Amino acid sequence: MTHIMIAGGGIAGLTAALSLHAAGFDRITVVEAVREIQPLGAGLNIMPNAVRELDALGLLGRLDECSVRTAELRYYHRAGGLISREPRGLAAGYLWPQLSIHRGDLQRVLADAVRERLGSDAVVAGVRVGGVETSADGRARVLLAHRDVRGGSRGSGASLEPDVLIGADGIRSAVRAALNPDEGEPPWNGMLVWRGVSRVPAHRAGTFMFIAGDDRQKAVVYPMTHPGSVGRDRHVLVNWALAMPATEIAAAGRGDWNRPVPVAKFAHHYAGWEFDGISVPEILAAADRAFEYPMVDREPLARWTHGRTTLIGDAAHAMYPIGSNGATQSIVDARALAHAMATHPDRSEALTAYETQRRPAMTELQHANRRQGPEVVINLAHARAPEGFTDIADVIPPSELAEIASRYATTGAFDPDSVNAGSPYEPPLGVRS
Repeated sequence: MTHIMIAGGGIAGLTAALSLHAAGFDRITVVEAVREIQPLGAGLNIMPNAVRELDALGLLGRLDECSVRTAELRYYHRAGGLISREPRGLAAGYLWPQLSIHRGDLQRVLADAVRERLGSDAVVAGVRVGGVETSADGRARVLLAHRDVRGGSRGSGASLEPDVLIGADGIRSAVRAALNPDEGEPPWNGMLVWRGVSRVPAHRAGTFMFIAGDDRQKAVVYPMTHPGSVGRDRHVLVNWALAMPATEIAAAGRGDWNRPVPVAKFAHHYAGWEFDGISVPEILAAADRAFEYPMVDREPLARWTHGRTTLIGDAAHAMYPIGSNGATQSIVDARALAHAMATHPDRSEALTAYETQRRPAMTELQHANRRQGPEVVINLAHARAPEGFTDIADVIPPSELAEIASRYATTGAFDPDSVNAGSPYEPPLGVRS
């Protein structure tokens, strides 16, 4: 039986485990550096192309219980003018919804399904990849280190030689680093991002997702639970993410990963930001904590696959948090990889086929996000009308707005025609490992 090892128990790795199991592979081991998978993080938007794949794995019902089906996205000028409003998910004609969900809830649903379907031993926590050596036949020898109770690592001398190694261990992937030892740290664009979750009365949360700002400062806000699902009152959880240049923040540097900071550090920069009744200061005031991140990505790789080792998700193509494509494309990667494994008996050929199908599109998407993706409409509105406007049609013609949105959707393969054609990643019947 083919032994598949997945480095990383996040969204990419857990979805890969479920997808490979659905494709007929039974011997799968997920190694995760943290000692216990916990519901951490902030919100995510999962686009219909990825929801289609999660539905194929039988998870849509569970996800509906802890998410919101987002029906509209609005873009605003920082002066308050509405740039555009776009239907999303089912309201836009997709056969699957767009989901706004807490990262921890999505990870919990995936982890529970992995344990149910693959067994409680399928995820090995507290173990990280310490190195990877590739033999002449393309097989990986994975060096492992155990995480101690204080969060540090200690070498155990243990190693595994799986038939296939999948690096799903994020933007600071140890597997990617082993394959590309001279790459270094993720490049930073000089922006800081603050993220958090607030619990607010439902009537103050809005029913839509919005992105607002100008060419240097932005805010993203959306509800991700329904009233009553956060207790018995009429409150909901609202996700927010803010971005500004570090040069405009007192005593700010590059930032760190998941670094907690007081909301007061940045909240005053968003005073007066209110859009169709949704107050950014009010939402920030309801947050119990905030986390600061540098806005980083990864340079596109010329190669993901080395022998029987490949990369998925952020380990393969980390991109700026624009266009809701981080987790979305990680999910699609996982399904595409499982399909390639099911349809190519030779493991090296399977990984190459997966990369051939996914890498060019993801490279294009990484470049698109560096150009601000669909959020470029905010920059255009500011450049053409820095003090605001009365009618957006006088600033950006409707045809130009539609073309920007359509082009980005096509780049990410989440345009309605592509999505509604059905999943191209269903494994053929009868495939077993």
